[in-house]
This record gives sequence, C-alpha cells and structure tokens, in this order.
Amino acid sequence: MAVTESSRARGVDRVIAIFRQLHLAQRPMTMRELIEATGAPRSSIYELVAILAEVGWLETAADGSVFFGREMHYYGSDYATRNDLISRAHQSILALVRKYDETTQLCMLEGNKYTVVLSENSARPFNISSDIGVRVPIPWTATGRLLLGHMSPEEIRALIPREDFMLDNGVLVDFDEFMRDVQLAKDQGYCCTEGLSNAFRLCMAAPVRDRGGLPIAALCFMTGRDTDPERRQAMLDDLLQSAKALSHR
Repeated sequence: MAVTESSRARGVDRVIAIFRQLHLAQRPMTMRELIEATGAPRSSIYELVAILAEVGWLETAADGSVFFGREMHYYGSDYATRNDLISRAHQSILALVRKYDETTQLCMLEGNKYTVVLSENSARPFNISSDIGVRVPIPWTATGRLLLGHMSPEEIRALIPREDFMLDNGVLVDFDEFMRDVQLAKDQGYCCTEGLSNAFRLCMAAPVRDRGGLPIAALCFMTGRDTDPERRQAMLDDLLQSAKALSHR
C-alpha cells in the first residue's frame, strides 16, 4: 500500500512539474523538452500527457507539442469569477486603463518572488507588461518594496536570495539602499520606481490591505519615465483611491 501511495504522490508531483514548466515556457513544449525540464522518466511523461490530454487539461498540436487545454481555461475563469479580490480588482484595473490608457496590474508576492496576478495592457504603441504568474525577483519591483514594510531587515535578508539583488541589466541593488526604499514606501503608503530594471520604465504601486492593515497586494501602473508630472500625480491619486477601495475595511 505504501508503494502505491508513493507512486501516486510521484505522479501528482510530475503533473505539477509539467504544468509549471509549461507556465514558465509560456508556449507549447515538445515531449523531449518536457522530459528534460521535469527530469521525469520518458514513459511517465508520455503516459501523463496522454491522460491529461484525454480529459482536456492539456492539448497536443499536430507537430506533437503540448500546451494547456481548454479545461484549464474554465478552471481559471471560475477562480477569477469567484475570488472576491480578483473579481473586484479586475473591474478597477479596467476602469484605470480606460481612463489613462496605461498598462495596469494587480501584483502580489509568491514566496520569495513577485508575480503579476492580473494585467490589462495599454493600447498605445509604448507598452510595458509582465507575463501573468511569472515569478520575478522582489528587488526588481516597486511592489516588492511596498509589500515588505511590515518585515524586519533580518527577515527580509533571510527571505530574498542574494542573487536576486542583481537586476537583469547587471546592476547590483545595495541591501541598505533597498531597505531605505522599503521604509520610504511604508511611510508614504505607496512606491514609485524609475529606471529600475528598464531605463525607460516608471512603476507606481499602491497597497491593497487586509483587515489587519497589512499590504497583501498592490495595484500598479507601468508607464514611461517621460510621463508629465501632473499626469503622474493624477494617476497616483486614482491608483491609491482604487487600492483603498479594494482593501478590507
């Protein structure tokens, strides 16, 4: 019996690994790529893909590549509809995009990383966005600075891997400077970063708080650093008001 339970557990772990690799890739993957990425036996991956395709969780293209199936879309839609914060945040984001025509997102921390949960893009040619669900190092973001204000420097140092302080442009973020940013974001009640991991990017983040007042998510604008100061202030004011409306009272 123990062998059967262990075998089932490995099967579940491999299904999770398949989904995670497809999500990270953000594209269909060949069976060979899935086998290499998951490290699972070839026979196991072929068997699991066949089962998951049969129930609609995965779909196999004519060239043999594999990606998420229609059933996964239904489950995601159910979650977005029934989760109160996600549902309300989506409406807030749509309203902000309609008003300012700027990319707007709902962002959260996931373990020791940052991720975009919802995103609606600007219709303008200049468009900055991140893929939903892709885990990004916390020091790369305004949201990361905003959502750590309740933690001590020791807790933050233990949370964030040292290598995550290296931005994708090769610049190293000093820990003490990062902590000053965290404290400033806590004091201001919002965070703005310019040129952090992209020389032309301006990010504004406003906190969505739980019943205890702790920030659990952030509404964010992603725009250009050349945005007019008056427009910046109007955007920030609306962002703060929308985030406050989403927070638990």
